[in-house]
Amino acid sequence: MAQPPSKSGSTSYSFINYQKTFARPQEALKRKEDTLQKQFAAAGLAWPAKYIYIRSFKFDAQLEVWVKDEISQPFTLFKTYRVCALAGTLGPKRMEGDYQVPEGFYYINVFNPQSNYYLSLGLNYPNASDRILSDSLRPGSEIFIHGSCVTVGCIPITDQQIDELYILASYAKDQGQDFIPVHIFPVRFNKEKSVKYLETLTKDDAGLKKFADRLEDAYDYFEKYKQLPVVMIGPKGEYLINDAPPKKQKGEEVVTKQVKPKRIPVAHIVRSNLNPASAVHQWPKFGKDKDDLMKYLDKLGKELATFLPEGVSKSYIQVEFIVDKDGVPVNFKILKGTTDEDLMDELITRMEKMGHWQPALLNDKPVAKKMIQTVTVEK
Repeated sequence: MAQPPSKSGSTSYSFINYQKTFARPQEALKRKEDTLQKQFAAAGLAWPAKYIYIRSFKFDAQLEVWVKDEISQPFTLFKTYRVCALAGTLGPKRMEGDYQVPEGFYYINVFNPQSNYYLSLGLNYPNASDRILSDSLRPGSEIFIHGSCVTVGCIPITDQQIDELYILASYAKDQGQDFIPVHIFPVRFNKEKSVKYLETLTKDDAGLKKFADRLEDAYDYFEKYKQLPVVMIGPKGEYLINDAPPKKQKGEEVVTKQVKPKRIPVAHIVRSNLNPASAVHQWPKFGKDKDDLMKYLDKLGKELATFLPEGVSKSYIQVEFIVDKDGVPVNFKILKGTTDEDLMDELITRMEKMGHWQPALLNDKPVAKKMIQTVTVEK
């Protein structure tokens, strides 16, 4: 399977240009790029989308593409495609050869421009939850969104549709969205016929009902905020959805969560007009040894374990900050991994005290440089 060359040492790398070296993506761009630009313009959307989100509904046989231009913006629905074939039934995939389409929370980890099914986008199945709950020796693999309209456990759409989706995903990756989320649901939870069908399947299966309820929590969160929920994995492989809107049971009023006492905002180090360099000759360095940063982040993650919610044993928190030209780390921002304000404040407060860096160099002069690091908070 063709994979892109390493980006290290190159400042001119373009994922789009790399895709153009293959016949099918190149032809797809010629056929579809102008049409997509016009569709974006008609919808008042900026082209190309910097962020995309894909969600699929098995029973309803639909695949949606949502887009936005800034991380803080809500997503906007761009298009809904018909899933043209379906293998298996509702419920998660649990072993190789069960012909099941997975259900849960995934991201695109493979672009295949030479697929047996025209073009395809691979998903990171099995994910962390699947590896706990699925067959340990034969969980299955190679789950794709692809063309050709046939399937034995993937998500097929037509060649004309995969042309568009492959282009949208390629542009998003080209602009830095390395993890394009794909959420797969059993049904549309706002469609009565679909929900009733799911209820008939889960009424005698408490495990499947609990699993579907967690997926519904994520669906409800996105419907309310048009932002992605924070999804974590519990020690038994169960999905945990932060801040899921409360459900209204039949004949009952919604029971809201207990409101926390109002927090006192924490002041953080923010500098303006930094203009961090997009490319440098030498990246910022932390400590004296190349492993010092990883050791620091590992230690920090363990120290923050007490801030994790009950039932959550691990969380991957992505942090963005700028190492200024004087070596001071400033302008910290949590990109994903938690929405807990206490944890975010504590993490940023501690990282602001991590000490000076050796600043990035451009033409032998120190410059500001944006960094993104992941802190694994683990009990």
